[in-house]
Amino acid sequence: MATRSIFSSNPTMAQRRIAALKQFVPSFTQSLLSLACVALLCLTYLSLRSLSPSNASTPFHRSMSFSNASTPQDVEDTKTTISSSIYHYPEVFLRNYGAMERDFKVYIYPDGDPKTYYQTPRKLTGKYCSEGYFFQNIRESHFRTDDPDQADLFFVPVSPHKMRGMGTSYENMTIIVREYVSGLIQKYPYWNRTLGADHFFVACQDVGVRAFEGLEMMIKNSIRVVCSPSYNVGYVPHKDVALPQILQPFALPAGGNDIENRTILGFWAGHRNSKIRVILARVWENDTELAISNNRINRATGPLVYQRRFYSTKFCICPGGSQVNSARIMDSIHYGCIPVILSDYYDLPFNDILDWSKFSLILKEKDVYQLKDILKSVSHEQFVVLHKNLVEVQKNFEWHSPPIPYDTFHMTMYELWLRHHVIRY
Repeated sequence: MATRSIFSSNPTMAQRRIAALKQFVPSFTQSLLSLACVALLCLTYLSLRSLSPSNASTPFHRSMSFSNASTPQDVEDTKTTISSSIYHYPEVFLRNYGAMERDFKVYIYPDGDPKTYYQTPRKLTGKYCSEGYFFQNIRESHFRTDDPDQADLFFVPVSPHKMRGMGTSYENMTIIVREYVSGLIQKYPYWNRTLGADHFFVACQDVGVRAFEGLEMMIKNSIRVVCSPSYNVGYVPHKDVALPQILQPFALPAGGNDIENRTILGFWAGHRNSKIRVILARVWENDTELAISNNRINRATGPLVYQRRFYSTKFCICPGGSQVNSARIMDSIHYGCIPVILSDYYDLPFNDILDWSKFSLILKEKDVYQLKDILKSVSHEQFVVLHKNLVEVQKNFEWHSPPIPYDTFHMTMYELWLRHHVIRY
């Protein structure tokens, strides 16, 4: 007898199998969809976590662990002095700052006659005093170590500003620096480990940069802490450090909650020693809403007239002079006048820590022709926020002796601390 198909011999069983198969397909499809949804949720969670502020970092932070940088209580106590509105990454900054305070060490070469231009600063006053303050602060700070084997960085303590004050010519400066550094290289083994990459020097006056021009390997490899950080003429932002040019002592107290007194839209007075300053004076010196002078304010008009003008002005124009930098920027911050940066190729001090857009206006030099319209486009509400942030950031642009937390010295040390992590030997 021919064997009959199972479907014909047992129609009931076939129907049950077909029904079971119909039930299995949607169940299997639903399972696949469920798994896909779970995977999508996991990927979304991981993506959001990677974008959270607590994990945000700059290139200098990516390879570092901060789990033990500071205790939660330390971070909580310090939050009263840190505002998320003026720092790029406030939480990361807090952790890094705590690690720097605890671990960072700098060795100062002891060689050189301290009665000349080694070890000791020229003076702690005037518009180039940042160089002198750093020399003094580093000696007073706990960052200094007498054990070079424990050092993270090495400070070459020669002061070009003091050389200049003693009447040393540019040519002799170069020779003096070259011979001094050559002597350190021969006497100590530390330079040759990195060809000077873990060494730094400090110079506020532009002659300081020129004083080191006789050492090409130092310009290329070492960290330059300078007040003239123009990145179109050899300054390297990720290697070098912009030092604020601060004229201390300030003649008058810091500006504060005085918005109602600021009735002048914009102010500038100074030497016309650059193209942008000449244009600024020519275009705006006769404007009725902008107090723009084509020269410095004559002291014969009265005591501290220049400084008092900052108190009554909303925006203080800060054009580049013979260099991109100017002490006028730090004057503006101190007196509570919103600085208007009008200087191209200027790597602003602490730019990778502080968000300058939150307490200043940063313009291109070509914007000078629209200056008045730009200033008037800032609403009162926006100005209030800028002014509030400006007052908060004042502490970061002040020198003290001995240094205090978050002042200019500590901010500069923080920049150096960031850079030492990219050096390996």
